[in-house]
Amino acid sequence: MSTTAPAGDRPTIVLVGHGMVGQRFLEALAERGLTATHRVVVLCEEPRPAYDRVQLTSYFSGRTPDDLSLTDEEFLTAHGIELRLGDPAETIDREAREVTARSGRVVGYDVLVLATGSYPFVPPVPGRDAAGCFVYRTIEDLLAIEEYARTRAVTGAVVGGGLLGLEAAGALNGLGLATHIVEFAPRLMPVQVDDGGGAALLRTIEGMGLTVHIGTGTQEIVTGTDGAVTGMKLSDGSELAVDMVVFSAGVRPRDQLARDCGLPVGERGGITVDERCRTLADPRVFAIGECAQAADGRVYGLVAPGYEQAETAAAAIARDEASFTGADLSTKLKLLGVDVASFGDAHGTTGDCLDVVYSDSRAGLYKKLVIGADGTLLGGILVGDAEAYGTLRALTGSVPPVSPESLVLPAGAAPGAALGPSALPDDAIICSCHNVSKGTIRGAVTEHACTTVPEVKKCTKAGTGCGSCVKVLGQLVTAELEAAGVEVDKGLCGCFDRTREELYEIVLALRVTSYQDLLDRYGREGARGGDGCEVCKPAVGSIIASLAPTIGASGYVLEGEQAALQDTNDHFLANLQKNGSYSVVPRIPGGEIAPEKLIVIGEIARDFGLYTKITGGQRIDMFGARVEQLPLIWARLVDAGFESGHAYGKSLRTVKSCVGQTWCRYGVQDSVRMAIDLELRYRGLRSPHKLKSAVSGCQRECAEARSKDFGVIATAGGWNLYVGGNGGATPRHADLLAQDLSDAELVRLIDRFLMFYIRTADRLERTSAWLERIPGGLDHVRDVVVHDSLGICAELESLMAAHVAHYRDEWAETVNDPEKLARFVSFVNAPDTPDPVVAFVPERDQIKPDLPLLSIGMRSAEDVLEGSAQR
Repeated sequence: MSTTAPAGDRPTIVLVGHGMVGQRFLEALAERGLTATHRVVVLCEEPRPAYDRVQLTSYFSGRTPDDLSLTDEEFLTAHGIELRLGDPAETIDREAREVTARSGRVVGYDVLVLATGSYPFVPPVPGRDAAGCFVYRTIEDLLAIEEYARTRAVTGAVVGGGLLGLEAAGALNGLGLATHIVEFAPRLMPVQVDDGGGAALLRTIEGMGLTVHIGTGTQEIVTGTDGAVTGMKLSDGSELAVDMVVFSAGVRPRDQLARDCGLPVGERGGITVDERCRTLADPRVFAIGECAQAADGRVYGLVAPGYEQAETAAAAIARDEASFTGADLSTKLKLLGVDVASFGDAHGTTGDCLDVVYSDSRAGLYKKLVIGADGTLLGGILVGDAEAYGTLRALTGSVPPVSPESLVLPAGAAPGAALGPSALPDDAIICSCHNVSKGTIRGAVTEHACTTVPEVKKCTKAGTGCGSCVKVLGQLVTAELEAAGVEVDKGLCGCFDRTREELYEIVLALRVTSYQDLLDRYGREGARGGDGCEVCKPAVGSIIASLAPTIGASGYVLEGEQAALQDTNDHFLANLQKNGSYSVVPRIPGGEIAPEKLIVIGEIARDFGLYTKITGGQRIDMFGARVEQLPLIWARLVDAGFESGHAYGKSLRTVKSCVGQTWCRYGVQDSVRMAIDLELRYRGLRSPHKLKSAVSGCQRECAEARSKDFGVIATAGGWNLYVGGNGGATPRHADLLAQDLSDAELVRLIDRFLMFYIRTADRLERTSAWLERIPGGLDHVRDVVVHDSLGICAELESLMAAHVAHYRDEWAETVNDPEKLARFVSFVNAPDTPDPVVAFVPERDQIKPDLPLLSIGMRSAEDVLEGSAQR
């Protein structure tokens, strides 16, 4: 057995546990400079560093364990933190001030901090240890559930209908399992919501196809001859045929280490601590998070109180003034796609109070406010629509400046003025995760010159926890800038003081078909009558092209005025490459290509001496074509049945696919057919930025659909639709928009999603950035696209139908029109002279650009663009 002594003369802080609260404690130590003056050792039971357990279920929506990580090697190294993974503390010797880890390593401490969290409660029912029984707590649990669901399960049951239970049920449902929820209480989420809220939640969840059993408990897990789960008996005498059981019936504090070393614990568990988070029996030992019973006698199971305890403990070690006397238990969650929130005294337990209730069972909405006798807002419950959560939570404990009913009634139905975040007092807490007040956020703008939400996040940490306050944060930043006299110019550019979204609405409503007409009528005063700029010309050109069939404009991007609005790529319907040559990319829907067409591509590449490459998007690119060769190449491609792949345009690129159920033994749907159908439907659709898509035939996700702007994954019940994904330099996994869709439902939702994105996105804004910027984010997009909350879905579908009906291949039109072909020359005054800068050298039996020629001749991309302007 080895003993590690404190390094040098520095005192040692040992942290037992590295969850969310443990990581926040390390950050608090670093902020106070304690990592420079102390040796810090972390003993972690799990095989991976701290990760976001609040967002655990998002793993099943495409986020990886790395995406969920809350720290990195850079942070640990910069602060000299010794993190020992998979080596939890086994015993504590308080007299010797030593902790012994599972590996046998002994670490001496000057300060010991216990952040051991909690463990899942599994009811003591027969069969609970059978194969197919799981808990829902760690990433490893999720990996095990995913594997078992893929190989051995068709139907699953979740024991527990609280927060964690509904998360687990959503995971099983997302994995394609028929799912049961068993809750002993008479309603779902009995701690957070009342009977009315539980009823609204029940109706919505049952409408998703899940089966809910309330007011009954689990009596026995039934197993087969192989010892695996085959069913479960309930206390009401019924029996369910299930292959998997997930226990998610609550948690208990992990306080055994404390019990074993003589530290006192509460009657119902939890290491008892004082207001500074010190254990009552030993001032050198602290406890924080779910393992601790706070000075008010409560064990807090939410991340925000845990973070506050972590800050308090770090402050106490640094001898700063801080105390933890209680915390806000407000929560806002998205469970099975349903908004659920509670705040303050949601059940009216404080005495004389009244309820203000709005309920719409048809829409699955339930809103209740608890109002004191003096008009004070005491708390509330929101189910189905938690848009006002941030404002209502911040108003709790005060008398709202408007009538209570106006806070819950739908927009337009409420008496009086709407209440926004600007009406909140400065001491109102906006971010409960990091205890950031409205005054602190205002100070970030006025005193620290923050002008954007990311800057305010970095300055204050607001919005970096659960994220429920980000919308309010944005509203406050804008309001503060405007109040300070800073003009928040939302205009598209120097030519237009309107946003791209507003210009889209103008073009659509007034059937504007000309950029010049739009500029002259709606441009800024100094820009009217001018030529526009490089920002607004392609943006407006894209808007007109996307609405062309509806507004009566030409859909051909090189027709008349439209040609002058395009950038270099669209100007020649091809991608400009680094040496002034162009690439040719015919569309190959779904990556499926007949041998005859494959031969045509090979012959063209051979005859024109082009470099060929199979892309990640399941197409064949041909590089090195001179501008005058493009019509000759495309004439042969069009004749062979190919059409433009729009690799040059801000439009749909490809819909990638795996081989699906036709060939793959894991496939559950025909992904190739669906990919082809989608690519042919949305080809040529002009949008604010390029669009990429993919269809995977099963949950193995070989087509990488979750990294696309819209991705489709097959399930046993149909298709799951994911939106807002992005690869590239800032990758983002797509979010689940809807699941188990039929073919018709899938196409309808994609139609709506794409047209809503085109309608409301900013210029050059990918769907990933748009989804994070648009107020309300994914929740708002789902409300609009799936539930038609704005009443515009019929119009969105009509716009897409017009695009599909009027689609024309740009290259087919071009090669058959001599007037259009005249533009494809290197020099207008010498049309038969090829561009001398386009040169190549051989490489691996093909060609590559002659880069030395470029450097010697100082021929830059700007030179090429300037030359393009002469043509």
